[in-house]
Amino acid sequence: MHDHLEELRRKRELAVQGGGPERIAQQHQRGKLTARERLALLLDEGSFQELGALATHNVSDFGLGEQRYPGDGVVSGFGKIRGRRVAVYAQDFTVLGGSFGAVQSNKICRVQDLALESGIPVIGLNDSGGARIQEGVRSLAAYGEVFVRNVAASGVIPQISVILGPCAGGAVYSPALTDFVIMARDTSFMFLTGPEVIKAVTGREVSVQELGGAEAHSTLSGVTHLVADDERAALNLVKQLLGYLPQNNNDDPPQVVPHDAPDRMDPELDTLVPRDDRSPYDVRQLIERICDRDGFLEIQPYWAQNAVVGFGRLDGHSVGIVANQPAHLAGALDIDASDKISRFTRICDTYNVPIVTFVDTPGFLPGVEQEYGGVIRHGAKIIYGYAAATVPKIAVVVRKAIGGAYVAMSSKQLRCDLNFAWPTAQIAVMGPDAAVRILRRAEIKAAADPAAVERDFAGEYREAFFNPYRAADLGQVDEVILPSETRPRLIRALEILRTKVQLNPARKHGLIPS
Repeated sequence: MHDHLEELRRKRELAVQGGGPERIAQQHQRGKLTARERLALLLDEGSFQELGALATHNVSDFGLGEQRYPGDGVVSGFGKIRGRRVAVYAQDFTVLGGSFGAVQSNKICRVQDLALESGIPVIGLNDSGGARIQEGVRSLAAYGEVFVRNVAASGVIPQISVILGPCAGGAVYSPALTDFVIMARDTSFMFLTGPEVIKAVTGREVSVQELGGAEAHSTLSGVTHLVADDERAALNLVKQLLGYLPQNNNDDPPQVVPHDAPDRMDPELDTLVPRDDRSPYDVRQLIERICDRDGFLEIQPYWAQNAVVGFGRLDGHSVGIVANQPAHLAGALDIDASDKISRFTRICDTYNVPIVTFVDTPGFLPGVEQEYGGVIRHGAKIIYGYAAATVPKIAVVVRKAIGGAYVAMSSKQLRCDLNFAWPTAQIAVMGPDAAVRILRRAEIKAAADPAAVERDFAGEYREAFFNPYRAADLGQVDEVILPSETRPRLIRALEILRTKVQLNPARKHGLIPS
């Protein structure tokens, strides 16, 4: 019996050592942590329960010989984050470059299956050189097994991918199928085809970071949702993000003890919106003043900056915030902003997070490139997301709500529960300049001073339509409120709507515009 115990201890020690001291030192020299160091930072102390620590690849695999390491390049199991159960796996780059094969797939799939059955989030820490070439097509099939589980878990349990090193080729699709992607600046990258292939095919030279680094994916592609300065910060973002999400789609999001009075009024909001309706302001200031203090986590802050989305809290309860950003493109909606808003509303609806929308948009961005790029089908995604969502929905028209963008941004017609407006709200079919050129074309053309007549007509149009009271008269706005009282109004409304029950027609799934 003693010999058996010693053998088990020896094997466990080998598993903990990963690829050995030399490769661990190389990992540290790259500015990266090992898989086990990452899990120790992510999980509550002493909570990790490992599965498959002694699994190894088949010795017959081409070219690997006796290079067998317990765990085979991934550490997987279960633990707790701030007392909440989670499933985790962390690829170990010190073992054969973290290369992905059948054994690694089996271990990841095992925790994915158990997580789905148990209704708990899955967190993947990605750091791999890619498919294990020595296993041939088996390594490709192994990816497929993970992908199908990503899809099965989608919308059921939160899935978070953290990129902490290379993630290339087919490996990128698993993170792309999850709910959130977090990248560490400078040490992580993602791409389908590397710089060498791009140079061979197109002749263009590009670096790894330019092609697939955190900067590229947070500003240009929109692939990543959050960027951290280093690995420790990335792991802290996982904890922060989970604080807004439930364990699964049948649970409510966690409530925290609020440290901000629910009836707090903010007089600064009464003067936040400039008198000149063409002057920009930063909508983040509005959001931060209304939400619980230090409670807003912006998602995709550097991509499609004409829209702001993220998680906040009102009286300790999680809410999803969607807002137009007048400081960028005047808050106009374009292709990327439409995708950003629509996906976020669907995430909120999936995980029972109420949606609060702050509207200030002059409409959809005009342009040939936008039309050819499919702004119609992308814009339709916003409509689909809001109309399909059954969680509590509240909209506040802060300033401009013009044309089709008014309808798309959580209007009453899209089953928004409560629609408020500030006195600065401007709800109309189109802007005054364009409207008078259509409505009063003949008079303007016949006038001795067309510009003066056009200005007069535009003033009349503004007086008649560029205020919230006509919409309130018609019941399109439930109440015109003072900006300073927005926070307590929202909190009281959400308290009533917390028990809302609304169902969509029975179906296999809807067909969201592609």
